[in-house]
Amino acid sequence: MNGGVHRNGTLVLSVVMIVIGIALVAEALSHGGVVTPRGLLALLFIAAGILRLRLARRRDGEQG
Repeated sequence: MNGGVHRNGTLVLSVVMIVIGIALVAEALSHGGVVTPRGLLALLFIAAGILRLRLARRRDGEQG
């Protein structure tokens, strides 16, 4: 049971990170471009969310 809660929490947090990153990219574009500290932070949020999802899927494949 705890594995399912952890897995679901990881998925939710990963999606939230990606959504925050997309929102920050949109906001950065409206203020002059992605090559700003805010735009770079947005890209890092998106990358972190995607990598968390990939690692979670890889871990799930190894377990079951």
